Amino acid sequence: MFSLGSWLPAFPGLSWGWALLDALLQGLVGACAVSVLCSLLKVYLYIQCLNNPKRQAEKEAIREQRAVLEPLHVLVLTGVLALVGSRVAALVVLEFSLRAVSTVLSLGKGAHSSQLYLLCQYSLGCGVSCALSFLLEGAPHRSWNLALAAGLAGLLALQCRRLARHVCTLYELHSRAQYCGLCILLLSAGHRIPRLLRNALAVTFAVADLAAVELINRDFLSAAEAMRFWTPLTICYALLVVYMQEEPRQSTGPVFRTVLVRMGGLFILLLTVGRWIDILHVLLSLLGELWCLLRAGVLLESCQRQ
Repeated sequence: MFSLGSWLPAFPGLSWGWALLDALLQGLVGACAVSVLCSLLKVYLYIQCLNNPKRQAEKEAIREQRAVLEPLHVLVLTGVLALVGSRVAALVVLEFSLRAVSTVLSLGKGAHSSQLYLLCQYSLGCGVSCALSFLLEGAPHRSWNLALAAGLAGLLALQCRRLARHVCTLYELHSRAQYCGLCILLLSAGHRIPRLLRNALAVTFAVADLAAVELINRDFLSAAEAMRFWTPLTICYALLVVYMQEEPRQSTGPVFRTVLVRMGGLFILLLTVGRWIDILHVLLSLLGELWCLLRAGVLLESCQRQ
């Protein structure tokens, strides 16, 4: 009603077409946010490996990542985020937020925050999509706003990708010669990248959590109906957090196994209190999680060895 389609004549199926366009734009913004996260973390890990003679093999593995696959990664993730409904996306966001709080509280027991940044990729995409869906609901010219957001996000993702390519190619030379302003800046302030990511993710997930709760609660007509949904959900998430605290972190195997357990728990939960379309969205979310982790496999191994 208030999107780009409101300026055009009412043709059959036109509103559905604009809704699909809005979903694709939301998914693109979320995929670009994931791309920015991975690019900045790649820069940080490469610099850390370069400064440690024992991690030269990891440095070469990070450098040899194929940059040509990055557009394919963004394209596939855009499609998955566009197809996943707001209900399942909201549940994914809430589950990760609970897991992140638990991990941060257990940092003293040996957990690694750098690994958490990579594990949040798909949840970050869902969070950005949920936040945009909630914040732009009923906004005049919604499609134009989403198109502007997608353009800005794409530009930021492109610049971060160019930064990662520059660092992996020339940072070692420029940091010694000290004639590249960008590399000199990274040489003095590159260790602050995790703090930058932590602050940005904290704000993003804070907004996404509020949007997720509102998107879920709008489907309930009464408080009793909401309690029948939230009670088993809370129990399920609590059990998942306990399981993941006990899961070993020495290899990438447990990471993929944890994804299967989490999505399996959500799948069983929605079989009892969800809708049939939610089941399909959970399966798509599983594909999205695995796709993100497979693409970031080298970075994930570097984080675990760190």
